[in-house]
Amino acid sequence: MTDPRISAEAVRAAHELRVVFSRLRRRLREVADRDGLTASQTSVLSRLATAGPASASDLAAAERVRPQSMAAILAALTEQGLVGKAPDPTDGRRQLVSLTAAGWALVRGDRRAREEWLARALAERYTDAERGTIIEALALLDRLTES
Repeated sequence: MTDPRISAEAVRAAHELRVVFSRLRRRLREVADRDGLTASQTSVLSRLATAGPASASDLAAAERVRPQSMAAILAALTEQGLVGKAPDPTDGRRQLVSLTAAGWALVRGDRRAREEWLARALAERYTDAERGTIIEALALLDRLTES
């Protein structure tokens, strides 16, 4: 690390945090039944569930992919009946992509599966005191996301 204000302990904590979150993210992906969806398709479904309807160009920018790649992702999701398009109520020239009922069901099912796995793992592997420590640590980590 070139910044002398950053301690070796902070560097170690950053490394460990990145490694643990990468493993946890990978494990949570394994738990969810993706029904043959790619990571990009799953990410778009999650974004639509969280942020609501969006144009294809807005989705491409948010997912940091080319518009052509987003078009392919949306075509696959549309073919599977997971997303649909409708005119933008404020600009009829634009189309907004949103989740269909099947898309919502898939997203909710995946989230439920992940949360159930995580709750079971926390219950089986940690004591009440350790779970309390995890909750406290998460509150501290949440400050990283604040602007």
